[in-house]
Amino acid sequence: MLTAVFALYFALTLGLGLWQATRTKSQKDFVIGGSKLPGWMLALSERATGESAWLLLGFTGLVYGTGLASVWVAVGCLSGICTAWIVLARKFREEAERHFAITMPEYFSAKFPSHAATIRLLSTVIIVFFFVFYVGAQFAGAGKTIFVTFGVDPFWGQIVSCAVILAYATLGGFVSVVAVDAFQAILMITTLVVTPVVMLAKVAAGPVSLSRALAAAGPGVDSWTGGVGGFAAGLLIFNHFAWFFGYLGGQPQLNARFMGMRDDRQVRIGRNLAVGWTLVAYVGAVLIGLCAIPLFGRGAVADQEMILPTVLSGLFPPWLAGILLAGAVAAMVSTAESMLIVAGSSISQDVYNGILRKGRASDRTLLAVSRVATLAVGILGLALALTTDRLVYNIVSYAWAGIGCSFAPAILLSFYWRRFGGRGVVTALVMGLLTTVVWISTGLDRTVTAMAVTFFVAIGSAALVTLLAAEPPSPPPGTSAGTGSGSEP
Repeated sequence: MLTAVFALYFALTLGLGLWQATRTKSQKDFVIGGSKLPGWMLALSERATGESAWLLLGFTGLVYGTGLASVWVAVGCLSGICTAWIVLARKFREEAERHFAITMPEYFSAKFPSHAATIRLLSTVIIVFFFVFYVGAQFAGAGKTIFVTFGVDPFWGQIVSCAVILAYATLGGFVSVVAVDAFQAILMITTLVVTPVVMLAKVAAGPVSLSRALAAAGPGVDSWTGGVGGFAAGLLIFNHFAWFFGYLGGQPQLNARFMGMRDDRQVRIGRNLAVGWTLVAYVGAVLIGLCAIPLFGRGAVADQEMILPTVLSGLFPPWLAGILLAGAVAAMVSTAESMLIVAGSSISQDVYNGILRKGRASDRTLLAVSRVATLAVGILGLALALTTDRLVYNIVSYAWAGIGCSFAPAILLSFYWRRFGGRGVVTALVMGLLTTVVWISTGLDRTVTAMAVTFFVAIGSAALVTLLAAEPPSPPPGTSAGTGSGSEP
């Protein structure tokens, strides 16, 4: 029964994606859906994309392994998501429309044409480099889940997941991905509502209360600061909360949903749905991790990130466990597909068309290059997943720092500081990339998270360069050296 449910899930996902692929007729359709998709669908897609294997495997595992202190991660993420939707979403839509941009690098290069080529190339390098890691983390998570559920070698679980995603993502692009994401978001929220409700009922009926179980689980598990005080407690809270900074315009795969909104009314619809969905999802994830402690004990799994599949397999009948596990896999699939589209379109739109072809590539050629590039990035992500044993949570946090906390300063300053120019964008991206790599490779991330350090170094450096350098005024939209979404065939 469990196998049948999972097979049905993959068949529905593939079928829906391929069906929607027939609507992809142009490069703009492939990259942002032609700005014709409804706000509710884009909101569900943004949430499914934003939460990934990180929420259902990585974060639930973190809560299970460390206890109450991990709640500060949820606080940081919730704060960032709300800020993105309430403050930045409409601005993204307006700026994308004003500068005829369909990717983030294209927006920067159109607004700051004197540094267009450098910005396009540097942005694409950062996106592709870190997205390969991010996509690899999703494939690794899918392999883990399928292994725990069916006993199938993670190698084949990753192969199957990758094949299904690439089949429709490379053909349909953004249109297919958003349609599948909306379906995935419903599955994910079902898992994050049904599972904690059942677990809470079982804990309430059991011999040990949740608070007593946490107190007996080990040092710091029942403490909001992990059992430490003073400066160490403040540092722990800050490190956990630092996920907030990556949401401030720094995630291209999420920003694409904002840029693809039809109008401000659709932004408002999407905002309300996305914020509500996120609040319910994070409360559910926290409760799953905490309730697993009294129900299963701390040593129930060798890999803490497998606590959700273990819970579902242990508490639910096979048919229901299959549906709820599909919600976990949905989180991984939705994120991987979205990142593949962003990376592939950045290669085609910003490097091939913007730099190599100087904006003269035909729409048909751009669409073909996007598909090939998407396929190539997916294969690289799969190769990484098959050769690493790092935790999903760790891989995602590194990519989050490298992408989110490099792009976020450039986005914020370009939106809200008129003096900011192309040199500032380049500085933010370079310093963000270098700081992330150096900070993590030297082990300093174990003391102060790279997510916060990268953000503050990037924004500080970009501001300093802007103050010291006189930038020429930006030309009116539509007259810059930056290219739009490609020339006509």
